[in-house]
Amino acid sequence: MVLSGRVTELEPLRHTPGGIPIASGRLRHESRQEEAGGLRTVELEMDWLAAGEAAKLLAAAPLGIRMEAAGFLAPRARRRPHAVLHIVKFDLLEENHGI
Repeated sequence: MVLSGRVTELEPLRHTPGGIPIASGRLRHESRQEEAGGLRTVELEMDWLAAGEAAKLLAAAPLGIRMEAAGFLAPRARRRPHAVLHIVKFDLLEENHGI
């Protein structure tokens, strides 16, 4: 899955009990998509999470930066079906911010 948008929330960097860095936040996506022969405005917010080196880089990103993120959807927790984008690859889209 690939999703682009602006980073609207960014939590402080944390670490798992095993020492793996974890960054998390929220991404706001806005676009116009073709559907059934017409254009549809799409606006949504999605929580995201990144681990390892990606987490370190994203934790230092400025709030409001545009990002294109690739990864997979997984539930936040076993008993909470709310989906979270687990980022495995990303590009910061502002000038001089490519990762």
